[in-house]
Amino acid sequence: MNSQLLFILVIAMVAGFILFRLYSVLGRRTGHERPPQERFRLNGPGQKPADNVVALPDRTQRTPEAVPADPVARGLMDIKLADRGFETDHFIAGARHAYELIVVAFASGDRNTLRPLLSNEVFAAFDGVIKGRAERKEKVSFTFVGFKDVTITHAEMKGRVADVTVMFQAQFISATTDASGVVIEGDPKSVRSVSDIWTFDRDTRASDPNWTLVATHGEA
Repeated sequence: MNSQLLFILVIAMVAGFILFRLYSVLGRRTGHERPPQERFRLNGPGQKPADNVVALPDRTQRTPEAVPADPVARGLMDIKLADRGFETDHFIAGARHAYELIVVAFASGDRNTLRPLLSNEVFAAFDGVIKGRAERKEKVSFTFVGFKDVTITHAEMKGRVADVTVMFQAQFISATTDASGVVIEGDPKSVRSVSDIWTFDRDTRASDPNWTLVATHGEA
């Protein structure tokens, strides 16, 4: 065997070895293989999702939370979002109680009851009236009768402070007498109806759950 024939045999053996390796790695195509793009498709049309597939929610079915059109209701909702413990009915009940406490204490000049319920500005105004009565030696007889209606007229968040305005339609018997006992204001025998508009506020991040009277309008 000459050298040329030996060289040809070696080349043939190398080529055969390479073809065998390619065949073993790539395999044979039978014509029934899945197209490349289908190998990455989790499920086809009409098929149920695989068990390990988590379906995302349909965004077209989600609707934003309804926002009340009424400004008072919208303000109360803002307060509830800031203070999860806020309840409108509970607030109104507390406002009714506070109103009665304040008007009775104001009539009798009870500063100790008034002080924790009022802001500094409102307390100063009430205290000035009480001092004036004492200087003139006037006396007030007062009997609280009750409420005709109590309505929230405004509510909003001012930063982290909740601000609620309430209209009180109340009835009471009131009369003021001078130093000699003569009635100078009111009537000790008739029921008087008044409408007072009071504003309360509270820091929603404070641990103290109590509200403070910060403004009054009407016949306080």
